[in-house]
Amino acid sequence: MEFLSKLFGSKPALTADLRERIRRSFNDAAADEEHFPSSIDPRIYHVQLILEFFGAMDTGRALDAGCGKGRFSRVLHERNPEAHFTCMDIAEAMLRFVPQPLHPCAGSLTSLPFQSSAFDFAYATESLEHAVEIETAVAELCRVVKPGGRIVIIDKNRDHWGRFETPEWERWFTPKELSKLLGRHCSEVEARPISYWEDVEPDGLFYAWLARK
Repeated sequence: MEFLSKLFGSKPALTADLRERIRRSFNDAAADEEHFPSSIDPRIYHVQLILEFFGAMDTGRALDAGCGKGRFSRVLHERNPEAHFTCMDIAEAMLRFVPQPLHPCAGSLTSLPFQSSAFDFAYATESLEHAVEIETAVAELCRVVKPGGRIVIIDKNRDHWGRFETPEWERWFTPKELSKLLGRHCSEVEARPISYWEDVEPDGLFYAWLARK
């Protein structure tokens, strides 16, 4: 854990009690459609970037890790109707909003309930920040993707920490920090700043990490 400590400083471990508090928090948040919506504008660049990087998904298997209500998977499935999408989240109340034919699954980012190399694609959009044990979660995300598969993580840049009120367990990371973790398991890793809209200059808050295993 020395490497993780150097990256993220002194933070709480993911104890059973903390995991339960995180699960309870997001179960409660499921009722808040304004801040935790069921759908997303398909024009938002977060969505467009995933579609662009994954390309034609054909009949591939994709994991939405920390899916919330499955809003990203809804759009990706509309564009790739033959692909198989598994939407995993720690909060059962969130998963109740995941529509068919998407496949909801309860689980934790630090212990994914899937076999190794089970997916061709995986993405985590603003969910890794809640994993607490970031190093373990990244390793798990890479484990369940096949060699040659593609991974996208979209999250916040630690250099902008303090712009929002956050729960005590939340962690942000710099582009270099997360790239280093992904580089342990992937042959190619790219980090790029992004905005919600393609025609808006990124301000450094959001980054996308694009990796090939």
